[in-house]
Amino acid sequence: MDKSTQYKIFNDPIHGFITVPKGLILDLVDHPYIQRLRRIKQMGLGYLVFPAAEHSRFSHALGAMELAQRTLNNLREKDTTISPAEYEATLIAVLLHDVGHGPLSHTLEFDLIEDFHHEKMTLAVMRHLNRETNGKLDLAIKIFTDQYPKKPFLNQLISSQLDIDRLDYLKRDSAFTNVYEGSVGIERILKTMRVLKGNIVIEKKGIYAIENYILARRLMYMQVYLHKTVLSADKLVRQIFDRVRKLINDEKKLYHASPALQYFLENKPSAKKDIKSEVMQKYLQLDDNDVFQSIKYWQYSSDPILANLCKRFQSRKLFRTTFLDKKPSKKIKKKVLTKTQKVLKKRGLPYDEESAGYFYSFDESYSEAYQYEKEGIWILEEKDNAVEFSKAADTKNIIALTEPVVKPYVVHLKDIEL
Repeated sequence: MDKSTQYKIFNDPIHGFITVPKGLILDLVDHPYIQRLRRIKQMGLGYLVFPAAEHSRFSHALGAMELAQRTLNNLREKDTTISPAEYEATLIAVLLHDVGHGPLSHTLEFDLIEDFHHEKMTLAVMRHLNRETNGKLDLAIKIFTDQYPKKPFLNQLISSQLDIDRLDYLKRDSAFTNVYEGSVGIERILKTMRVLKGNIVIEKKGIYAIENYILARRLMYMQVYLHKTVLSADKLVRQIFDRVRKLINDEKKLYHASPALQYFLENKPSAKKDIKSEVMQKYLQLDDNDVFQSIKYWQYSSDPILANLCKRFQSRKLFRTTFLDKKPSKKIKKKVLTKTQKVLKKRGLPYDEESAGYFYSFDESYSEAYQYEKEGIWILEEKDNAVEFSKAADTKNIIALTEPVVKPYVVHLKDIEL
């Protein structure tokens, strides 16, 4: 059979030609739940800082699946036994790993559903798709949930300190933001992967590629994901949603551009025990368009606070982020409140303490490039002996990269000097 008839080709600016196997995997790619990811930005509000960062969760999912194919093929070449069923199931698990993301990716992840994480929704969607396909995703779900003890390395490719997800998004986000410090030598990492006693290890010749990977991750968080303007934009959108929910609770009339979004604003269901079918179906109707369209309408709200916040977002007149040397004291909090009230009063906006609270926020950013104590990346030093990366590296700066970076900050009006 002509192999060209067995695959569909996608042309990707990061990995070149991506081959998607026809059959179940291509059917899943074409499924509305996966196509929805085209309408969710991979980097959320990052495009407000990096104009070209408009790429989607869909392109990331395809890219990650392509890397999974290359990795599995490389492992097979190194005499790792991977059955056709395991091969397909792993590709499916990688393809679907982000299907549970909501609008703007991480920005509103904890604002729409109580006790929620996007992986809970991903699993709920996978189980639903499994019922649709009469159990064809059974093995993919076992691998995704690390319930396949026969070959733990398959789950490690999906979720670990060195997984396919991270390799793709670092390379992809680095390219679309033009932040070259985040570029990762993917091919060398994939080529030096091996399986030892059921787990992923890296051949010693790949040690510098791993060092670069950890450093790239740290730099991408510092320069991109936790960029001060990205933090500001995230806070603004969350303040908008806080205000909308307050107005709804006060039984104020509010136009809703999206019935699905209205459902979550009025109900805020919980995922503590399980995700109900109704919640999942409503959630899967949401994408970035629901948020953007709603904010576009809310800027004309009769509520002056909501209107002001939405106009700020629409015109990119964001708050300022100021990083603090230490956790904010009561004195600095009082100072920000007083100065905010003064500015709001001058502009004819409500300036009581509750109203002023929508125009500033204290928080802290957190990043951890490498968690060697929990999982670790293992380097193959001898034929049957692997050591944790920070102990194998011949450079001492890796230990410093294992320390979490916590930076307190305040988001506030630009008129305020701190």
